[in-house]
This record gives sequence, structure tokens and C-alpha cells, in this order.
Amino acid sequence: MPKTIMTIDDSPTMRQMVSLTLSEAGYQIIEAVDGLDALAKVNGHRIDLFLSDVNMPNLDGIELTRRLRANPGTRFTPIVLVTTESQVEKKMAGKAAGASGWIIKPFDPDQLLAVVKRVCP
Repeated sequence: MPKTIMTIDDSPTMRQMVSLTLSEAGYQIIEAVDGLDALAKVNGHRIDLFLSDVNMPNLDGIELTRRLRANPGTRFTPIVLVTTESQVEKKMAGKAAGASGWIIKPFDPDQLLAVVKRVCP
């Protein structure tokens, strides 16, 4: 049974690139356009990994991480933040919220797959 990854990003291009890379590697993908959309789509799905942008409208990736950690059904699911943000303060905020990892955009598909395989074996 393939693992399911939810990719959350307000950029259609980034969602498409991540989804294509991961689906070609055998993962099942659920896409969300922001944190609120992600929370709405979590119900009824078993998610093995969340890949979330940080800067999004409506609900950003750090607050999404906090809410996923507060939910008993997603409390222990790995969450990797994928963003252009590289400031130490943002990384610390993500870690404090419960993020499992951090990928800086732009990245290549092999880097993405390596991180996914590490946090979602």
C-alpha cells in the first residue's frame, strides 16, 4: 500500500512539481492550497507525511503545524516545512511548533525524495 503525502502550498506550480516528483516515486498525493484547506482534507484520510509551505494565505505552515500537533490523529505524523525562508528565527519557530524537518526552496527532486524517504520510510 503506497504511503500518502499531503502537499500544502499556495503556488500551483510548486504543488504540481512536488506532486509529480512524489507520485512518480510511488507515493499517493493529496494537494491543499493553504493550511485551512489542509485541515479540511485531513479528516477521513490517513496521511503519512505533510509537506507544507510556510508563507501562505489564510493559515500559514507554522500555525498549521501547531494545529496538526494538537490533533490526536496527526500528532505524530511527520511534518516537513518547504519554504524560501532560511532565517534561523523561522526555523526555530517551525521546530517549536513541531516540524520534523525543513527544506529550502528551490530544491531538486532528488533532494526532496531523500528527505521524504528519511522521515517517511
